[in-house]
Amino acid sequence: MAAEAQYPFRSALVTGASSGIGEAMVELLAAAGVPTLAVARREDRLGALADRCPGVEVLAADLTSPEGLAAAAERAADADLVVNNAGFGTSGRFERLDADRLQREIALNVAALTRLSHAAVSAMVPRGRGYLLNVSSVVSFQPAPGLAVYAATKAFVTSLGESLHEEARGTGVHVTTLCPGLTRTEFISVSNSSGYQEHYPEVAWLTAEQVAAAGLRDVARGRALSVPGVLYKTMAAATGVLPRRVARRLSGLVQRT
Repeated sequence: MAAEAQYPFRSALVTGASSGIGEAMVELLAAAGVPTLAVARREDRLGALADRCPGVEVLAADLTSPEGLAAAAERAADADLVVNNAGFGTSGRFERLDADRLQREIALNVAALTRLSHAAVSAMVPRGRGYLLNVSSVVSFQPAPGLAVYAATKAFVTSLGESLHEEARGTGVHVTTLCPGLTRTEFISVSNSSGYQEHYPEVAWLTAEQVAAAGLRDVARGRALSVPGVLYKTMAAATGVLPRRVARRLSGLVQRT
């Protein structure tokens, strides 16, 4: 199959594109010949990404600032595929965490994602065509003591995505929520959860490339949820049948290991 025929997207916008899953998505889209706008705060990394990926344009923007968010939203309205990947987490006991950092986390993971989703869908529905891929997490399916705010923001993302998937049914617009498990990216160090790498076996870890490929494949297919990896598909299914009190206790025990 020719590279340019791999995806149906005519153009794309990817946030959080300077590293990890977002960077891997930009690389895959560029290899497939999809004109892509890479959005992130770190201009130097965006420049390096554009240098090695033909057809990639960059926009240096802080999505927690009104100006940065407005600039990204304006461009999102023109994209055939919008990937909301930007986000970060904070690990630790809730009462010990920095309140300002938590506020920024909510602003990026929830408020910015909602604004860009609205900009995308409100333009796509009248066109009768478009793809929206919001990056959530498997922690969105259950409580996560030690990652409480992050899990709560991702629960919002998953709920929003599933709701929009149904709202958009029959319009030609496809909304997919990507829910990866443990993935080797900079998220581990940024969220201060490096200890996880010692507690979980190699089989539990995904690469950014695996997650990115699954997400792009599943949004192209119009799926509501994308959960990469057999292990995490099983976990997500099990969460739906476990009593909530059991899920809470198990999550708490895992965080204390």
